[in-house]
Amino acid sequence: MTTTEPSWDLYRTFLSVLKEGSLSGAARALGLTQPTVGRHIDTLEQMLELSLFIRSQTGFEPTEAAVALAPHAETLASTSAALLRAASGLGSNGPQELRGTVRVTASEIVSVEVLPPILAGIHRQFPHIAIELAPSNRIENLLRREADIAVRMQRPEQDVLIARRIGNIEVGLHAHRSYLKRCGTPSTWKDLAGHTLIGIDQETGYTRSLRHLFGGLQREDFRLRTDSDVTQLACIRAGIGIGACQVRLAERHGALVRVLPELFSLQLDTWLAMHENLRSNPACQAVFTALAEGLGEYAADHSTTAPSRSSARKAR
Repeated sequence: MTTTEPSWDLYRTFLSVLKEGSLSGAARALGLTQPTVGRHIDTLEQMLELSLFIRSQTGFEPTEAAVALAPHAETLASTSAALLRAASGLGSNGPQELRGTVRVTASEIVSVEVLPPILAGIHRQFPHIAIELAPSNRIENLLRREADIAVRMQRPEQDVLIARRIGNIEVGLHAHRSYLKRCGTPSTWKDLAGHTLIGIDQETGYTRSLRHLFGGLQREDFRLRTDSDVTQLACIRAGIGIGACQVRLAERHGALVRVLPELFSLQLDTWLAMHENLRSNPACQAVFTALAEGLGEYAADHSTTAPSRSSARKAR
């Protein structure tokens, strides 16, 4: 293998071809010509002494080598994007002059239902800070800099993260008033057997760990199944049946009624985390502080909004 390090442009083209499945698609995505994209792939294969794609009439199929190298190239892409975001926030003077780009990730439901009012306040206070909001139900890797700030429903474990505990956000079972008027209000777990239940489609390790909270309900007991928490909430609001949603969100929607509150209550331990290398970035620090304040007001347990120090470092 050559000792000359391939340029980042080659890896970026490699990732684009992986995503688009063709030279022409990658060329459109990157704003390059198709021959240039082809030369990039040929050059990278020569420098790595590996075959990365199988050329066919239907497109470019990645080889095992390409699949193995993809996570490393994605890390380079995340680091490159993080560098640009960090650089954009340096050299600012005063709140109104703070500039830069901050990438925030949170679950779909928090991104859609909770964060927008908070982000509106951040925009009014810091009009020159651009926010990239990445809704995702997977835990974004802050160490790989896939995001700058993350809202997590569990305590961060990495010591290199600045973490602040927001508090507990309670989840309960809810239904629309119209549904309960049609089908009645359950008073016991056994009563749920006669109701339309809204729940998960594919089980994960996390959902299996919560099974005991659902009184033995299995996947087959849910008449409407979806792994999207946003879709579940929409179905509850539409009066389809009974499902789990955050209590505060249900309170905002006056037509939603909580059922079996004494039998089901899930407390989501909510944290805000940021890579410690961003401590000196004014834009990231400002957004982190504003998010902590806004989420602290939203959380059901206002008594736990103070920073906490355990395996994660105390925010300063």
